[in-house]
Amino acid sequence: MAMLGGVRDEAQTDEYMERNLRHWAEYGFGTWLLRDRGDLRVVGRAVLRHLRVENADEIEVGYGFHPAEWGRGLAREITGACLGYARDALQAASVVALTHPDHVRSQRVLTRVGMVYDREVEEEGKRLALFRTAPGWLKHGRP
Repeated sequence: MAMLGGVRDEAQTDEYMERNLRHWAEYGFGTWLLRDRGDLRVVGRAVLRHLRVENADEIEVGYGFHPAEWGRGLAREITGACLGYARDALQAASVVALTHPDHVRSQRVLTRVGMVYDREVEEEGKRLALFRTAPGWLKHGRP
């Protein structure tokens, strides 16, 4: 959570859950709970949702995993799956991802699935790196 804005208190967690449930009700996609294929234990979450970035409506892809799951390639796998859904089911013109400017591992995941660095933005007082799907991504079938 250090790279995602810190640990939420109970009120912030309730608001986060309500916001995600509203998104599902309105759009039919949003945040997924991720389970291990073998033993079905929860390993993290994936996000595909509408997000306002500098007053523009964007579709954001994101993920978070328990530290014990890091290094398994799950971030790349789920990001690719979410981008595939955004491309095929949503026909999204582009998809963005936000990461801490110093979070090199996350940036590596994003570039490996075909996203490119766009620019630095400030959201809720935090400096973030904005990545975006490469131009023409709908035609090229990436990821």
